[in-house]
Amino acid sequence: MRVAMIGTGYVGLVSGACFADFGHHVTCVDKDARKIAALRAGEIPIYEPDLERLVASNVAAGRLDFGTELAGPVAAADAVFIAVGTPSRRGDGHADLSYVYAAAREIAVALSGFTVVVTKSTVPVGTGDEVERIMREANPKAEFAVVSNPEFLREGAAIQDFKHPDRIVIGTEDPRAREVMTELYRPLYLNQAPLMFTGRRTAELIKYAANAFLATKISFINEIADLCEQVDADVQEVARGIGLDNRIGRKFLHAGPGFGGSCFPKDTRALIKTAQDYGVPLRILEAVDSVNEVRKRAMARKVAAALEGNVRGKTVAVLGLTFKPNTDDMREAPAIALITALEDMGAKVRAYDPVGMEQARPLMPAVTYCDSAYACAEGADALVIVTEWEQFRALDLDRVKRAMNAPVMVDLRNVYRPDEMAKRGFVYASVGRSGTKA
Repeated sequence: MRVAMIGTGYVGLVSGACFADFGHHVTCVDKDARKIAALRAGEIPIYEPDLERLVASNVAAGRLDFGTELAGPVAAADAVFIAVGTPSRRGDGHADLSYVYAAAREIAVALSGFTVVVTKSTVPVGTGDEVERIMREANPKAEFAVVSNPEFLREGAAIQDFKHPDRIVIGTEDPRAREVMTELYRPLYLNQAPLMFTGRRTAELIKYAANAFLATKISFINEIADLCEQVDADVQEVARGIGLDNRIGRKFLHAGPGFGGSCFPKDTRALIKTAQDYGVPLRILEAVDSVNEVRKRAMARKVAAALEGNVRGKTVAVLGLTFKPNTDDMREAPAIALITALEDMGAKVRAYDPVGMEQARPLMPAVTYCDSAYACAEGADALVIVTEWEQFRALDLDRVKRAMNAPVMVDLRNVYRPDEMAKRGFVYASVGRSGTKA
């Protein structure tokens, strides 16, 4: 089948490359001429494991190409995916749908024959209705069906998630659209990936509800971690004890500095705003968002406590800047709020991240960026683990200690064991574990 993917951001590029790998012919379209030129030259604008190889092999096989004009690819396509950004709208927290609607207008004019138009972007409930209205207004004679097909890709594991999904949600009641979408995903039949067909509005809401629920689990365990510190309990054991209950599950019960990234903060706020518009306030999610925002800066107070309450003039080494490992994504990363708070308190900050420093530099220009974890620790009064990259899970702790001005570690991801750190002579603070109150 022929696919046009409008947008070459994270979702568009990963989805386009994976569809091409299934054997479909995919053209990824983006208005950014420099990005398209770079992609044609084999340069991948984001860091995602195995994506560079996947793009290169499918370009070489003639199944994947890139362009700046959508008219030709859309006219030839069986399915057109809208995979443009839906950032939080400045000022009110609603999802900014201007890129989605602009793409819909352009697609409508270019259609030729019956085409399935798929919203892959994360959009509030009811967006598909408006996309259809816009397209029919722009081209009343066009034959098309608007489908919702939300993505559930984890950054750092996106290709695995696309090819081995828990479920594929498809929102449509059009039989022709259902047939096209079934054929598109037919290569996943061997993996027994369930295709879940729903109404379009239901599909849109499933995406937001999923992300909001996962965000809720994170904020919940972070608050339990705070309680654990006060009552001398261990949040990791609490999380395991409740996670073994299959009604709850073990995932997303890892206490830490709060959630970030391109999805959870934005989608939680957008769902809150949508619910408010319909007169259905989501009080739990409002608390989830509030707890998370407060927590990010609160981590700076944990660092200060480990330094006897004062970081002014002290050097703090930060390991990990991206919001999670295996990505270069700095969007709403907890490290930003933490470092900003430390700088506001008078600390000098050094930092190292395996892949995220290029994206971090413009956001935090006062930070001294280092070329390794050990260089980052050199002369530091405290070392803070913010992102649990594998490189930080087996540090040579004796080397770290020798490099530092004082052996103080604040482990916001609970990578190390308190007893081990005590034996090695570290002043050690972690999150929600007994004996680590700082």
